[in-house]
Amino acid sequence: MSIHSQSRKKITVKSIAKYKGKEKIAMITAYDALFANLFEEQVDIILVGDSLNMSFLGKNDTLSATMDQMIYHTKAVCAGAKSPLIIFDMPFGSYNTKKEALKNANRVYKETCADAIKIEGGQDRADIVEHLSKNGIAVISHIGLMPQFVRGEGGYIVRGKTPEDEAKLLKDATILQEAGAFAILLEGIKSEVATKITNELKVPTIGIGAGVGCDGQVLVWSDMFGFFEEFKPKFVKQYMQGAKLIREALSEYVEDVKSGTFPSDEYSY
Repeated sequence: MSIHSQSRKKITVKSIAKYKGKEKIAMITAYDALFANLFEEQVDIILVGDSLNMSFLGKNDTLSATMDQMIYHTKAVCAGAKSPLIIFDMPFGSYNTKKEALKNANRVYKETCADAIKIEGGQDRADIVEHLSKNGIAVISHIGLMPQFVRGEGGYIVRGKTPEDEAKLLKDATILQEAGAFAILLEGIKSEVATKITNELKVPTIGIGAGVGCDGQVLVWSDMFGFFEEFKPKFVKQYMQGAKLIREALSEYVEDVKSGTFPSDEYSY
């Protein structure tokens, strides 16, 4: 039985912790009130991801997303979805120091109804995670393939392929947990390594391209519904052909307008 099957109460950081070992966590991205409302009743977590820079704004990567953009979209998501846990994805350059990270995280909490923030980085970010946690900010950490690091690392590289990298990832996850992260997002990590990390941790893990052994999964909505056609990562399962359906419906509308069959009496006053 689903943890929230009897009543759709507000999901919190504390309730997410209870999913560990009991129920898989379903997480999806959203950037506006309309889609957030569509997702509201079924998903556990909504991530307002900096992926909006690519799927919403047509950029080549996530790096130019700003705090103002992320806050704008988070306000919209919060307006559309009340019960899921809402996570604000801290944009590149917004948490380089403890002081900067806390200033920007405080702004998130003051200006939006987000429940938590997400930051990329391993043990090198542990002091920031600890500082934020001690100041009342809930943090989900993000390790493995980190989109904000893609230029510095020379591309999108799958992690955990060597014993040394496996050990580093496990150390990163453990230290981040100790620093106060309430969950760890594992991206682009070999499945068996992500499973080992999940089994070692007390906090939940959310996977994206990290296999079924994680405590939950996240996908970008425009990827999973077939709207983003630039490329399809190996880990994305498309649950519908969104772009194809839109084009077909649009074609029908344009034909109706051109032929004068729309609006008919049925759609006129």
